[in-house]
Amino acid sequence: MNQPPLKITFLGTGTSVGVPMIACPCAVCHSSDKKDKRLRSSILVESETTRLVVDTTPDFRYQMLRAQVTRLDAVLFTHPHKDHLAGMDDVRAYNFFSGKPMDVYANEMTQEVIIREFPYAFTDIRYPGIPEIRLNTIATETFSVGDIEVMPVQVWHLKMPVLGFRFGRFTYITDASRMDQPEKKKILGSEVLVLNALRKEKHISHFSLDEAIGFVRELQIPRAYFTHISHQLGKHADVQPELPAGMQLAYDGLVIIVDR
Repeated sequence: MNQPPLKITFLGTGTSVGVPMIACPCAVCHSSDKKDKRLRSSILVESETTRLVVDTTPDFRYQMLRAQVTRLDAVLFTHPHKDHLAGMDDVRAYNFFSGKPMDVYANEMTQEVIIREFPYAFTDIRYPGIPEIRLNTIATETFSVGDIEVMPVQVWHLKMPVLGFRFGRFTYITDASRMDQPEKKKILGSEVLVLNALRKEKHISHFSLDEAIGFVRELQIPRAYFTHISHQLGKHADVQPELPAGMQLAYDGLVIIVDR
């Protein structure tokens, strides 16, 4: 029996400093186009019964308010860099209204940083109002959050292992510069791939736009959205017409529906 499709909301599509970047005089950072206003990268994944987010960025509080997310079942983390986990303290708002801990799914490396960065959430003496977190260790094996099946896909962010996630026929990958062949096979058959494309120039730890386009073509994914975008890539209105058919720049607030 086919399950209902998933709803994906792009909560943020910017790189670690966001767009506009503080103090930057460039035309992209001063653009009036809403599609050039990019919070740090994150998505909301929803089924009929389950809601989860991938990463709690420094913009997490505002992202939840902007998307009117009044209930959240879980958080999945890709890796422990600040632009992907700095907002975790604000999950405590969901604790207050749900009356239960937030399920957090992360690999051991990311959990070590979470515990170090938010030690007050894991001490024996519990201060009132701290975030209530239930850590769940993941690696590369498939697991489920409610009725959403999640397949981790490991990529490399220079030398750091980072997790992407496949949800049915939708795959989300950020902070990648390369991927081993066995992990590429996990993506085959995806209807939609979201992939980081930092800028046009080559970067040491992120795909450039051309590299991201080449990756999509290699795996023959019919629809692709690029995220984790820097102001260096250019204005949305200028770059989008240059992209091949089936490929788009994601933008904050974009919603897509994907079969499972």
